[in-house]
Amino acid sequence: MRPLLAFFSLTYIASWSLWIGAGWLLGADAPASSAIAGAGALLLLIGTFAPAFLALALTARAGGRAGTIALLGRIARVPAEARWYVFAATFMAAIKLTVAVSHRFLAGQWPPFGDTPWYVMIIATIVSTPVQAGEELGWRGYALPRLSARVGLPAASVVLGVIWACWHLPLFFAPIGDNVGQSFPLYVLAVTAISVTMAWLYWRTDGSLLLTMLMHAASNNTAGIVHAAPMIGGNPFTLRPSLIAWLTAAILWIPATYFLLRLRAAPRRPFPFLSC
Repeated sequence: MRPLLAFFSLTYIASWSLWIGAGWLLGADAPASSAIAGAGALLLLIGTFAPAFLALALTARAGGRAGTIALLGRIARVPAEARWYVFAATFMAAIKLTVAVSHRFLAGQWPPFGDTPWYVMIIATIVSTPVQAGEELGWRGYALPRLSARVGLPAASVVLGVIWACWHLPLFFAPIGDNVGQSFPLYVLAVTAISVTMAWLYWRTDGSLLLTMLMHAASNNTAGIVHAAPMIGGNPFTLRPSLIAWLTAAILWIPATYFLLRLRAAPRRPFPFLSC
């Protein structure tokens, strides 16, 4: 477990330090300067890429050049079946549309929809998919295979989901993202469900990081189809968020529960391509 503990602890320390610095530079009391804003944005970006940097560093230390190439090679793994790309690109959009219909049924009215055109979401997903390597090389590329070799893939997908979600905690306080004003407990619940789904996708595509990167990008860019309104000045640890937030977390766990059951069929070491 030492490599995993090193990866998780160093990722938290690096990302949180950089994000806190970015929040300080970009905060309301910071001087309005393009140079300071640029420095804050750079710290935010580097902090977001910390999982990949540390995964590559730890892999290079333990496995040398061959191990690094094997990890990076997961990005270049391109499954032949189109259904995996469709699933990765449309999963979150389908969830959000289901949330809208459920809200209409339960509350008697449609929730507010985002105003981003569908073609902009598609372009943003395509453009941002390579950027998701900054996280996916670490979470799914490095951590998931090692964690699943020790506790099994179902448990690993849940544990990693909680760790992945809690990694975002500073973004609920610093004015550097769209998490401010949202419920952190509901976020953890939703992200853990997404982690289970992504673990299932990663397993079924024989460890294709390209597919998890695509799903990650699509989820980020289509989540705004129906978005929970931020709680102005609210407590990020509240358990009384909007109906949209509750519906999103609940509906995400419907397919996640199915995938969690399917993951039970995975062998103890479901990713033989990487030595654990």
